[in-house]
Amino acid sequence: MGHPIHIGISTCPNDTFAFDALMRNLVDTRGLDFHFELLDIQQLNDALRAGRFDVVKTSFHAALLLADQLRVLPSGSALGFGVGPLLLAARDGAVPRDSSQRTLCPGIDTTATLLIRIFYPSTTQIDHVVFSQIMPDLKSGKADFGVCIHEGRFTWQNEGLHLVEDLGQRWERETKCPLPLGGLVARRSLDDELTGRIQACIADSIGWGLSHRDETLPTMRRHAQEFDDAVLMQHVDLYVNDWTVDLGTVGRQALATLSTLARRSGIVGHDAPPIEVFESTDARPALPAKD
Repeated sequence: MGHPIHIGISTCPNDTFAFDALMRNLVDTRGLDFHFELLDIQQLNDALRAGRFDVVKTSFHAALLLADQLRVLPSGSALGFGVGPLLLAARDGAVPRDSSQRTLCPGIDTTATLLIRIFYPSTTQIDHVVFSQIMPDLKSGKADFGVCIHEGRFTWQNEGLHLVEDLGQRWERETKCPLPLGGLVARRSLDDELTGRIQACIADSIGWGLSHRDETLPTMRRHAQEFDDAVLMQHVDLYVNDWTVDLGTVGRQALATLSTLARRSGIVGHDAPPIEVFESTDARPALPAKD
């Protein structure tokens, strides 16, 4: 039995794709014994605050609020161009204008909520529901607007809803950076050697998935809200990209930009520490998949 690592990830296809090999022990675990728990993103954000996991996928909004307690791992993040949340309306032509209008978001600490607060500061009547409930509630008239994430990006038109704005595209226009949605963070109390081993395992798992795409489908189907294989792979193609493999310079700059805008909007304090990305010293290449 290896060193136990309690890790929380989301049920969305990009996570179940990226971690499939590690969950099924198809890559070298480097003496670690991973215990996975799959939760909704706001549940993961709450778990981060409670310190439940050694490593957890979290919204970068939540990571900003707890930057002194964590480090972002270079691998496992969801960010990019064309990946942002969609602001949807129940009525065609409607636009958020004042506090009388109700907007549904997928969690108080999600990056979707952060973007609404940055771009629509007059939208103060924000209610939070599980992401899979946003479109049904919007369709039934329980709210004026909803911020759609995950597979809903590809299916909202089937629900008779109306696009107000792609919040990701607005971010891209105004910052020229990829949008940082969520990342994998490790407790700062984990030492560098252990954190480096965890990071290497995750990088291997992502590499395995990219080389064995079809073999990840059963795991994705088991946890997804949308069961159409084409939609699942469309989701993977959008959210699993070069910055998932490694944040790189551009990804780190995107995190710095998010921190700056959050401070400027008063969402985090002006003296809040920036998000730190763990710098791995494990130079070994990703290991080949086990047969």
